[in-house]
Amino acid sequence: MPLPLFGNVLSLSAEKPGYESFRKWTKQYGDVFTFWLGSSPYVIISSYKRMKETFIKDGETYMNKVQLDFQRFIRDGNYGVAETNGLVWTTHRRFALSTLRDFGLGKDLMQEKILIEVEETFQTFDKNVGKDQDINERFNEGVANVINQMLFGYRFEKEKMEELKKLSELMEYQEQFFSSFRTNFQIFVPQLARFLPGKTFEEGISQWKTDFFAFFDKQIGEHRKKIDFDSDESQDYAEAYLKEQKKREAEGDFEMFSDKQLSNMCIDLWFAGLSTTNITISWTISYVLHNPEVQKKIHEELDQMISSDRMVTMSDKNDLPYMNAVINESQRCANILPVNLFHCTSRDTVLNGYSIQKGTGVLAQISTVMLDEEVFPDPYKFNPERFIDENVKLKKVEELVPFSVGKRQCLGEGLARMELFLFISNFFNRYKVSAASTGLPSLDKSKELGVIPRKVKAVLEKRYV
Repeated sequence: MPLPLFGNVLSLSAEKPGYESFRKWTKQYGDVFTFWLGSSPYVIISSYKRMKETFIKDGETYMNKVQLDFQRFIRDGNYGVAETNGLVWTTHRRFALSTLRDFGLGKDLMQEKILIEVEETFQTFDKNVGKDQDINERFNEGVANVINQMLFGYRFEKEKMEELKKLSELMEYQEQFFSSFRTNFQIFVPQLARFLPGKTFEEGISQWKTDFFAFFDKQIGEHRKKIDFDSDESQDYAEAYLKEQKKREAEGDFEMFSDKQLSNMCIDLWFAGLSTTNITISWTISYVLHNPEVQKKIHEELDQMISSDRMVTMSDKNDLPYMNAVINESQRCANILPVNLFHCTSRDTVLNGYSIQKGTGVLAQISTVMLDEEVFPDPYKFNPERFIDENVKLKKVEELVPFSVGKRQCLGEGLARMELFLFISNFFNRYKVSAASTGLPSLDKSKELGVIPRKVKAVLEKRYV
C-alpha cells in the first residue's frame, strides 16, 4: 500500500540498497506487481521468465524510457542515448555502435588498446609491491584511459592527469549524490522535498553539471579546430560525430547531430564505458580478498593454462572457466542496479492478464533475478562454483543479467566484458593479493540507495620475478 505523496520510497530506503524490499514483495505478490515512487506507479517485473515474455520477446513494447524532470534538467532537454526515445535513440545508438565497431570493439585492435592500459596500471603497482596500495584508484585510471581514447583520442598522462583527477572527483560526487536518501526524496517526492533545509536538487547538482559538460565541450571545441573533414578515417568518436554532423548539415539536417547531442552522448558513453567496469573490478577484488580459497583456485588454473607472466588475452578466455566464473559471480553479487532503469510501454499491451496503457512505467528488476534462490541457492554467498558444470566447463546461466535485458541493454556491454576479463585475469596472473594493514575492504551495501565502487586497499606480491 503506497503512502500518500511518498508512495513506497520509505519502504525501499528502509532496507538499503533496496534488494530485500523487491525480494520480499516478489514472494508476497508474485513476479508482477505495482510499486510507487512518490505519486508515480511502476509495474515491476521481477522474474527472468516474465522478462523473456516482455522485454525480450516483446521488446518493442518495453523499449521506451520514462522522461523524468531531473534528467531533463541535467541534460538541458531530451538528449543523449540513455534516456531518449524514438528516432533520436535509434539513430544515435546505431551510430555509436557502428563507430565503436570501426574502432575495433570486439576485435584485436581494441584488445591491444586495453592491454596497453593493463600494462601501464601494473607498472604503477610494481613500484609499491609489498606495501599497502589504493587498488581501485589505479584501475580507475586504466579504465578511464580506454574510454577517453575511444571518445577523444588521447590518454590521461603528464599534464592531462589533472583532467582525470577532476573527472574522478566529479564521478565520485555523482555516485554519492544519487545514492543518498535526500536526493531520491527530492526526485520522487518533490511536493515535500521543497520543505527540506539546505540545497535543492538543482543547487546540489548544478556545479557538477557545469564542470562535467565543460570538459566535454572543451574536447569538442578542440576537435573542431583541428579536424580534417577531407579524411575518410576518424581517430575517435568525437571526430566521427563531427564529420557526420557536417554531412547532415549539408543535407539540411541541423538538429539530429547537434553539439548539445554530442556532449550528452559523450556523457552517456563515458558512464557506460567507465562506471560499471570500475565498480565491478573493485567489488571483484573485494570478494576475492574475503574468500582466499577463490584466489587459490584462480592461481591454480592460471598456473596450469598460462604458466608464465605473459599477458592473458581473449584467446585464453575459453581455457579459463574458473576465472570467468569468478567474474560472473562478482557481477551477480555486486548487483549494481538495486532499482533498474525506468522504462515505459510504447503502446497499449496486456501483462499478466491486465490491460496496461501506453506510457505506463515498467521496470525489469534484474537485482531480484540475480538473487533468485531457486536459481542461485544461498544468493548472498560468493560462490563461483555455481557457474561451473560437472565437466568443469563454464556454465551459461540465463538469469545472469548484469547489463539488463531487451533492446535497451547497456550500450557499453561489449567493451565492459572485454575490459573485465583482461584487467581482472591479468591482475591475478601477475599478483598474489592480500589484505592491507587497515584490514579487508568493506562488503557493506547498507549505507546508500545504490552500489558504488569499493575503496580497496591491498598488498600485492608479484607471482613471477
